[in-house]
Amino acid sequence: MSELSFEQMLEESFKTIHNGEVVEGTVIDVKPEEIILNIGYKADGIITKNEYSNDQSVDLTTAVSVGDTMTVKVLKVNDGDGQVLLTYKRLAAEKGNERLREAFENKEVLTATVTQILGGGLCATVDEARVFIPASLVSDSYEKDLSKYDGQEIQFVISEFNPRRNRVIGDRRQLLVAEKAEKQKELFANLKVGDVVEGTVKNVTDFGAFIDLGGVDGLLHISEMSWGRVENPKKVFQVGDKVKVLVKDINETKIALSLKFPETNPWANAAEKFAVGNVVTGKVARMTEFGAFVELAPGVDALLHVSQISKAHVEKPSDMLSIGQEITAKVVDLNEEEKKISLSMKALEPEVSEEEVAE
Repeated sequence: MSELSFEQMLEESFKTIHNGEVVEGTVIDVKPEEIILNIGYKADGIITKNEYSNDQSVDLTTAVSVGDTMTVKVLKVNDGDGQVLLTYKRLAAEKGNERLREAFENKEVLTATVTQILGGGLCATVDEARVFIPASLVSDSYEKDLSKYDGQEIQFVISEFNPRRNRVIGDRRQLLVAEKAEKQKELFANLKVGDVVEGTVKNVTDFGAFIDLGGVDGLLHISEMSWGRVENPKKVFQVGDKVKVLVKDINETKIALSLKFPETNPWANAAEKFAVGNVVTGKVARMTEFGAFVELAPGVDALLHVSQISKAHVEKPSDMLSIGQEITAKVVDLNEEEKKISLSMKALEPEVSEEEVAE
């Protein structure tokens, strides 16, 4: 029986390993692009940066330290340079897929960081296992630009799990819809007509603004934005503005809002302020063939009939007046119920003698 050489004994002292085997090793060196491990084999094991993580921005020199113990998987026993090629991320992904399977079966809500923005959605990573969230399932409303989610931590559920086809689909939308429904239920249980609430302008259109009241949107129609006239809501409000509004009406899930607070109603003291005989000042707001409408206060317009513009004959209002012109006139009629006021500039003109008229 022949004696074994030192080299043979040394060779036999090392364990044997195979491709696909899971082994444990100790970090003996860390470089920016690779980690070197002692795995108890005749050759050291190498984990490249690409096989450590899907996140290529990771700094290996800070991620692991010499002396750390790592559980890894063998990719190639001999990488061509006599070293063992190992992977850390693939083993982690296998564990991650098991985690995703459990989450799928239990309908568990997962929290993960968005690692990639694609044309059709987002990618998030759970223990190195990738989850794709289609753009249609990212939010409860259409979002054209998904870049704001890059690097953000989001919550979602797994709606489809098929790792064999590399198809693991996340759904964030259903969580937002459920959350919104809960907020709506709570808000409608406490909200009533006449309440004054604070909201955020969510969208502005030509006919009004939609106000987010905390999970529920209310419509502030252009006609309810002021006691006066509003020509263009987009000149009054911007998305993100905070505003206090009055709940005017609630019809099932529709909420009508208003900025016409009763205490600011310009007609509240009309009997005193615009009493017949009072001399008032206002601006010409618009004109017709029969007269001009003068704004005495926001929401209070008075009619200055063409026959009341001057004691001299006036063919049409535009011969004497212009839009925006400030005029002083006398109140000759007030109908509070119908919110109508009649003015006269003629009544303030000095009396003219018959001789002067003749001249």
